[in-house]
Amino acid sequence: MQYEIRIDGLMSETLIGSFPELEHVMMSGQTVLYGPLVDEAHLYGLLARFQSLGLHVVELRRLPE
Repeated sequence: MQYEIRIDGLMSETLIGSFPELEHVMMSGQTVLYGPLVDEAHLYGLLARFQSLGLHVVELRRLPE
């Protein structure tokens, strides 16, 4: 399943490197990460990484297939 995750602010290349499984674009003061998530455990793992890095998730949504 493909997901899109919007992060408040523009992430540095170092922070983006913490999420090698996701693609990214920067727009309107946000970083948008997107890509496939294997399962629910992968999703919760990503959310834990965002939290541990002090990143604020603005929106998370599943993209249509």
